[in-house]
Amino acid sequence: MVGKKTQSALGMYFEVARKLSLTLLILYLWHSEAPAQSTVEAREYEQCVDFAMSKPEVGFERAIAWRDLGGGFAARHCVAVALFALSQFREAALRLERLAKENISLDLRISLLDQAGTVWLMGEEYERANATLTTGLELAPLNFDLLVDRSLVYAAAKNYWEALDDLNRALDIDPENAEALVFRANVYRYLDSLELAEDDVNRALELRSDHVAAYLERGNIRRLNSNKDDAREDWLEVIRLAPNSLAAEAARHNLEKLDINSK
Repeated sequence: MVGKKTQSALGMYFEVARKLSLTLLILYLWHSEAPAQSTVEAREYEQCVDFAMSKPEVGFERAIAWRDLGGGFAARHCVAVALFALSQFREAALRLERLAKENISLDLRISLLDQAGTVWLMGEEYERANATLTTGLELAPLNFDLLVDRSLVYAAAKNYWEALDDLNRALDIDPENAEALVFRANVYRYLDSLELAEDDVNRALELRSDHVAAYLERGNIRRLNSNKDDAREDWLEVIRLAPNSLAAEAARHNLEKLDINSK
């Protein structure tokens, strides 16, 4: 779990998304980078990753054993994933960076740098995160994921104008990306540009009417605009859509504060 400094809405959205996307991405990387591997080896990797994310202590031991038996690149990557799941962010990021320096394809190197940078962010090591993601962007200046992830680093470090620059570039590449729109709305809110923030979050909800983070963010914006009833409706919608999520936890907290301040 990340520390309090990154438990803003932005950091929370990122944490939930990353734990899912990291798993999906590494499975893609394995199959695309080594398509000639046997079904048995591919299954071993998938099982290793599953354990690494669901039972990280077991997954770490399994990944180490597989690595020592000659599991190679995939096994070492699985070790890094297990360390990530164990919240050993620094060690996980260092291992991902080492993997990115091996003789691999450019696409795989960029993906690993993106993973490493975002894991540095989870560990609140913002300078390392920025440096790693910037290295990736030097290789691929128009990479949407790298731009968005670096914007998260800037925002976590309270460098909101730099975050906005990266999100603007990312949305030039993919104007209808709901996640990036919500992230930019969050940044606009921190810059006190509430009208622009609400425009972005409304666009995100037009694209995805069930976007939990968008409802949470719009509730925050509406509260700042003194639209308390509308803010309440948005936060209640968060709880309805995803009652067990971190977003719902934040929404409940916001509702409690709203009720206390209304008394």
